[in-house]
Formats: sequence, C-alpha cells, structure tokens
Amino acid sequence: MPVVVFPTSQLLWVRVAALLFTCVAFSVVAHGGRLSSGGMADWCIFCWAFSFACTLLVLLVEQFGLQARIPVSWSNFPITVACYGALLCLSASIIFPVLFLRDQYYISTSQEHRIATTVFSCLATVAYLWEVSLSKARPGEVAGYMATAPGLLKVCQTFVACIIFILISDPVSYTQHAALKWCMAVYCICFILSMAVVVLCVGECTGCLPIPFSKFLSAYGLLAVIMYLTATIIWPVFQFDKQYRSSTDNKLIAVSVFTAINFLLYLADLVYTARLVFVTV
Repeated sequence: MPVVVFPTSQLLWVRVAALLFTCVAFSVVAHGGRLSSGGMADWCIFCWAFSFACTLLVLLVEQFGLQARIPVSWSNFPITVACYGALLCLSASIIFPVLFLRDQYYISTSQEHRIATTVFSCLATVAYLWEVSLSKARPGEVAGYMATAPGLLKVCQTFVACIIFILISDPVSYTQHAALKWCMAVYCICFILSMAVVVLCVGECTGCLPIPFSKFLSAYGLLAVIMYLTATIIWPVFQFDKQYRSSTDNKLIAVSVFTAINFLLYLADLVYTARLVFVTV
C-alpha cells in the first residue's frame, strides 16, 4: 500500500500555486463572467481546466508515490505538462482580455469577474514558467529528454503549429495555389513528427524506433529546418500576391509570423540537438 508523504520543496509549492491559480481562473469566469458559449471563450476555459487537471494528476501521483505504477516516463511527463500549461495559460492570458475586457455591454460585476480571471491566468502562467525553470535540466545533469532545451522546444513547436492550424482553417486560406498546399503539408508533417517525439519520450518508447533515437532527432531536425525555411519564404510570397490575396490579411500576416517563429524554433532545436549529450533516466 502506498504511503502518503508530503515533502516540502519549492517545486511542490509552485505546482500547488499553479493548481490554485488555474482553478480560480476558470471557476470565477464560469461563476460570474457571463460568457457566451463557443469560440475563444471555450478555448480559454479549456486552457485553464486542462492545465488544472494535468497539474492535479502530477501532484496526486507524486504525493502518493505512484510514479512506478504510471505507464509514462516520470522524468519527462511533469515538465511536459508544465510547459504545455505555461503556453496554454499564456495564450488565454492574451486572448481573454483582448476579446472579453473590451466589451462594454456587460454589467460591472461581470467585468470584475473577468478582470479577476485575467489576473489569475497571468499568475498561473508565471507559476508554470517557474516550474519549467525549476525542472529543466542543468548542464551536466542526468535528465529526461523533455527536460532539455530540445525537448522543451518540441513542445513549443507543436503549440505554434496548432495556432497556425487555427488561423488557416477559418477561413481556409491554403487552397488558392499548390505552393500554399505545400506549406500546409510542411505544417502537418513537422507537427506530427514533433508530437511523435513528445509521445515517444513521455511513453518511454524511444527504443521502438528502427534507428537510434539520437540519429532520428538529428535527421528530422535538419529536414524540419529545410521544410520550414521553404514555408517561411513561400507563404508570404504567394499569399500576398495580388492574384491570390484574401480579405483576411490580418490572419495571413499572423500565419507568416508564426511560420517564421517555428522556423527559428526548429533551427534552435537543430543546434541544441547537435550539441546535446543526454542520458535517459
């Protein structure tokens, strides 16, 4: 029978803070925010609720000493949760006030609830970033892949790709030319491979690959950099040509920016991967 222990550490209290902040964020807005269902409101609530649920799972497993019974790599899972939590809460902290604090038609009590939700969302973002800082691998330290810089960059790559998918799907803005379809293929292929790396590391399945994991990372990193370089050039060239220009210029500009960001993330990933020596625990 597992023994319940309550060790006191900075990491524990940071996780508890993230748990409380996300809980307050979605509870307050659900109680008095008066949000209409659907769209970005549901996305923000999902960000806080999902982060809360995953953090609660991490805390319960660690406090009850169940790491060995969970079919995931515990050197990779908590920091992956923290990194996704930071990105999700950061996106909600930007989207929510932009869309829901400028509305002049709700009563003052609802405005107060929305302001409080924004504040706690920002606090949750800080807490998750702090947890990532405490959990990431230090130079010379034995750690799981997801605790290294390339592992954290993989999480960022998949998150940025999801933002790109949202922007180009409503309305669909990649069917005007074959070159734009190539860009969509780049986003999909690189997202699938990056997510596969995250799943393999968290699930301790890297040994299932037919080639050594380090060689797979190097080859994939180089391929992704080349593919994203082409997309970074092709997307704005063809998307902003007068012959193919759409009326949703703001979204198209955003896609160009996020494509460039992901190119830089993949480039940094390749550089770190070429230099990194890690030991899987």
